[in-house]
Amino acid sequence: MNIQKEFTMNNVITPAALKSMLADGGELALIDPREEGIFGQSHLLQAVNISLSKLELRMSGLVPRKTVRIVLCDDGSGLSQRAAAKLSSMGYSCVSVLDGGIKTWKNAGFELFSGMSVPTKAFGEWIAITCNTPMITPEELHKNLSAGEDVVVLDSRPPGEYVNMTIPGAINVPGSELVYRFPELPIRPETLVVVNCAGRTRSLIGAQTLINAGVANRVVALRGGTMGWQLAGFPLEHGATRHAPEPWGARLNAAKAMAERVGERFGVKTIDSEMLNALKASETRTLHIIDVRTPEEYRAGHRPDSTHAWGVQLVQSIDKYVGTRNARIVLIDNYDVRARMTASWLVQAGWPETYVLADPFADTELTVGTAPRHTPGLDTCPLPRIDADELRRHLHAKNLIIVDFANSLNYRKAHIPGAWFAIRSRIPECIRNMPDKGSYVVTGDDRALCMLAAQDLAQATGRRVALLSGGNAAWRQHDFPVSSGFEHMATEPDDVFRMPFLWGHFDDEAEFKAAAEDYFAWELQLTQQLERAGELSFRTVIP
Repeated sequence: MNIQKEFTMNNVITPAALKSMLADGGELALIDPREEGIFGQSHLLQAVNISLSKLELRMSGLVPRKTVRIVLCDDGSGLSQRAAAKLSSMGYSCVSVLDGGIKTWKNAGFELFSGMSVPTKAFGEWIAITCNTPMITPEELHKNLSAGEDVVVLDSRPPGEYVNMTIPGAINVPGSELVYRFPELPIRPETLVVVNCAGRTRSLIGAQTLINAGVANRVVALRGGTMGWQLAGFPLEHGATRHAPEPWGARLNAAKAMAERVGERFGVKTIDSEMLNALKASETRTLHIIDVRTPEEYRAGHRPDSTHAWGVQLVQSIDKYVGTRNARIVLIDNYDVRARMTASWLVQAGWPETYVLADPFADTELTVGTAPRHTPGLDTCPLPRIDADELRRHLHAKNLIIVDFANSLNYRKAHIPGAWFAIRSRIPECIRNMPDKGSYVVTGDDRALCMLAAQDLAQATGRRVALLSGGNAAWRQHDFPVSSGFEHMATEPDDVFRMPFLWGHFDDEAEFKAAAEDYFAWELQLTQQLERAGELSFRTVIP
């Protein structure tokens, strides 16, 4: 069946119509179904990237309301039509496609953006300019540290990023935890406080967070973060485990007082359980209930109606957690400090209906573990399984093709010998590029994605398709041999947008330096490009 014939002209909208929808204040999910690497090269400012490969995995979490307006936008390749058909089968009832995709948007005179999580990146740069957030260069910081001056460096990223690389001696305090944990740090009033991340956004937001909270110290952001430190020729520390302790007693009260003042200053609203129930009952508005505590705290016990997004990442990349523009957001935190501070930034960044839930765990039976993920199409999966031992015995069989649906970075790092790299949304192309043999074994890093891909592969070929039980993790657990590099490519490895501040994206030092310099230049021009686009407005309160 020709999927495009299923759509009438009523399902296709013009760039001018989409521009009006973006400005009308109503809820809208603008979804780009291309792979991340392609999306990151050029896309609409407010587009949320949910690749067609992972549509069933991510759509319900990002866009939970089935009747919300959805517009799909690609590069004219037909992915939007395929995604629209799939969304319709998932129960979404108001789906349109941007006619011609990004090409017609550009031809209409509208702005296209490169990069990922662009609105929040632009917001960080806007804050730096508007608030005149003070910064320190890597050279200045290195000089201060070498001289033994009274300086403390706070790395505002999650521990997983911090442990990979950080400024020597830095203490890990993720951005949303800064005000919460600051009173417990061994800092004197005269101590210079330097906040860093891998690049600019979380450094700037983190430093301004402490400044907004009214700490007595001089607070500055490290210009360029760990990338700037590397470009200046200074070594990084790897494997660090220093972190700020949780506050208690008088210090916890001090943190709560600071957060309350910030909340009042930026108009953060607190709601009670009765108001939350009223918001949940609405069938015409989208609601996200998000627990912003640490992942460990969330897993130890959380509200069953909540999802998790650590506050530091929610501000940094809200499009990874909320896919509907103008949705309502309710934040949860046992002491309100992290929720208030996170809400203060979201309100400024253009999410005015962001609330903090008072006493969120009262009279609520908590759930432990991670939130379950329901994936349409996995209720029944009749495909056979093969375990790692059996696969190894048949590894060199001439009539067997191993197909790996892990992301390209992980495939390049290590994969089962002979396995072919593939992308789910391009299975027909991948079939043409792989040897024409007897049967397939599907593996990867995401169980649900592998199951969906295996079913698609079986349907497309009519051949026997088996799933590797446990995927690539099971193969590694047996310490079986692996290969590396891009050796068997059934399609282009453009599923990941490579970032210079993410560990493992660049192996060559010269390539990293060029990418880092380009990245800084890109960030610094964002505010001007945002002004040209005229689609978003931020607000803050200058004392």
